[in-house]
Amino acid sequence: MTTLAILLEIGIGLAKMGAGIGAGLATMGAGIGIGQIGGKAVEAIARQPEAVGDIRTNMIIAAALVEGVAFFAIVISLLIIVLK
Repeated sequence: MTTLAILLEIGIGLAKMGAGIGAGLATMGAGIGIGQIGGKAVEAIARQPEAVGDIRTNMIIAAALVEGVAFFAIVISLLIIVLK
């Protein structure tokens, strides 16, 4: 094997490892973000029970946006693994 081939194999391995780490960080970040959203929503509902509908709607929209960003990051990481 030539030196270039060895370096390419190492580079591909590092890219796959980086993609896996990136996917893991994206899911952990999304979990933390959605947990924060839910916790703050419960606190807001406890302070103003009459605003339950508005708070719930905003919470669901924010959680969906966080989930969408995490899904995008995971898809990009999987594409790096497959296409490399």
